[in-house]
Amino acid sequence: MTVDAKQIEQATLSAIASIRAASSLGELRDAESAATGKQGVLIGFRRELGSLEPEQKRELGALIHTAQEQLTEAVSVCRAGLEAKARAQELEADRLDLSETIDKQVRPALSRGHRHLVSQTRDALEDVFCAMGFSVADGPEVETDWYNFEALNIPPAHPARGMWDTFYLDLGEAETVLLRTHTSPVQIHLMEEAVQANSLPIHAVMPGRCFRRDTPDARHLAAFHQIEGLVVDREITFADLAGTIETFTAAYFGPDIHSRLRPAYFPFTEPSAEYEITCTLCRGAGCRTCSMTGWIELGGCGMIDPAVFEAVGIDSKEWSGFAFGFGIDRCAQMRHQIPDMRALIENDLRFVEQF
Repeated sequence: MTVDAKQIEQATLSAIASIRAASSLGELRDAESAATGKQGVLIGFRRELGSLEPEQKRELGALIHTAQEQLTEAVSVCRAGLEAKARAQELEADRLDLSETIDKQVRPALSRGHRHLVSQTRDALEDVFCAMGFSVADGPEVETDWYNFEALNIPPAHPARGMWDTFYLDLGEAETVLLRTHTSPVQIHLMEEAVQANSLPIHAVMPGRCFRRDTPDARHLAAFHQIEGLVVDREITFADLAGTIETFTAAYFGPDIHSRLRPAYFPFTEPSAEYEITCTLCRGAGCRTCSMTGWIELGGCGMIDPAVFEAVGIDSKEWSGFAFGFGIDRCAQMRHQIPDMRALIENDLRFVEQF
């Protein structure tokens, strides 16, 4: 038999087809041996070359060499795929099923959880204030006495310190350290940073958790949540404060709920006021919750005292501003008509699943 180029091409294609058809490593070895082994088709072609003329021998020899490379590559690709498949089968055979099957007749499927009502309320409050042009800031829950009291115009032995029943921490430090009693210390941090960066004015709200040694009751918790507001700008007046609070009240509680300010005292604001809203339970008609007044106290507010500006290095002749703060828990209580605030921390699923 005389070998020619067409025979080499056909034999090569047939051998590659056999290699690719192999479904196991054993079948691949047989197909490889039939193509390139000692008794393979390529060896038979090489034996035939001896009887050919030199020019034809060189031409067909090159074709056989190319065929050898093609077959070697096909074997390599097929072997890699079969080895990966075999490895995957071994891993699947060794895999342990550690999943637990729940018998729905015995135990119902578990329900998916959701964010707590207080977290939902905080998010909603942030959304309202951001829509009004405020940014959101945060600060540490553990503060020094200077940030929590002194910088806010409450020096040692000041009678106003009796307004906060404080948790003090014994950390062995020279400076008095405590759990913050309100979110007002974040105001001091913000104003200090603004002075250092020369980035006044400030329009920000500061939500966070606070701590006081209060006995929990229907309207108070020892660990509670507040949101503080701070505006420092030029030509800010008390009318700006009243308008901001009224805008927030209508946006969050609804257009039929309004706000009013009553004179009050806070060391860090002057003049100061208590912030009240229409009772959300009776809609202003008068009930036991609002003591028949039609109004519920929500928080405090006022114009920033010049002493606070002085503590952080702001010129009170050039800048003015206002601050306000109220309870996030109280907002949740008023908006959802919850008679007892302690329900927020009791983890009763009958209550939690309602929101």
